[in-house]
Amino acid sequence: MTLKTGRAAALLAVLAVLAAAGCGGAPHGGTATVSPGRPPGTPVPGGGDRLVAGRYQPLWPFSTPDEVRAWQRAYRSGGHQPWHLDPAATALRFTRDHLGFRDLDRAVRTGVEGDHARVHVGQDTEEGRLVAAVVHLVRYGSGGDAPWEVVGTDDTTLTLTVPRYGAAVRSPLKVGGRITGVDESIRVEVRRPGAAAPAGERCCLPAGGEREPWSTSVTFRAVPGTTVTVVVSTGGHVADVERFAVTGVTVAGP
Repeated sequence: MTLKTGRAAALLAVLAVLAAAGCGGAPHGGTATVSPGRPPGTPVPGGGDRLVAGRYQPLWPFSTPDEVRAWQRAYRSGGHQPWHLDPAATALRFTRDHLGFRDLDRAVRTGVEGDHARVHVGQDTEEGRLVAAVVHLVRYGSGGDAPWEVVGTDDTTLTLTVPRYGAAVRSPLKVGGRITGVDESIRVEVRRPGAAAPAGERCCLPAGGEREPWSTSVTFRAVPGTTVTVVVSTGGHVADVERFAVTGVTVAGP
């Protein structure tokens, strides 16, 4: 077995754990998950009306209930962008279009329970099918045509525990969590709604081991009161992006 093949085998063993996760209707409390099952940390005053189902951060594709209602009117009158009603399509568009992970083009598994959905996103590689993340979505708004909104990820072997979900943050932002893997290289980005380029990024932090802590900081620029997505990713063994995790925070005022 070559060194490269050995690393790939170790990675696929780790990813098998990820592929088995996120199947239930609630976050996995025993795996240091950063799914938004935990309540907001330090919300900005007046921001509660933007929350999805009263507790989750609206990461993508909508930022406010007004945007949701505007899409519903367009959909009811002319069938505009029907993919908002498909959790798998929404999760893939979030992964590829918003985060920029273009190679992750498979919805490997989709589980829907009431107003919640978990979509395992990944890709096919020479070493087999890879699951990079379990994206958590919740229906945003009311009515039978309430669209799906990405609110976070269910995390296992790559976690993002700092900053706390829903916290009010400023730049520079301390970011951290835990990772299991071999020869990992961690990249952190801060993503704003509607922006093609990240508001801030930090690369590349060496990491690895068994549930080893990792931490770094990233500077960013975003409008106060905006909900932004913090995304951490790693890869380079069998694919550019092999795992990622996200959390949602709000940019604090001056």
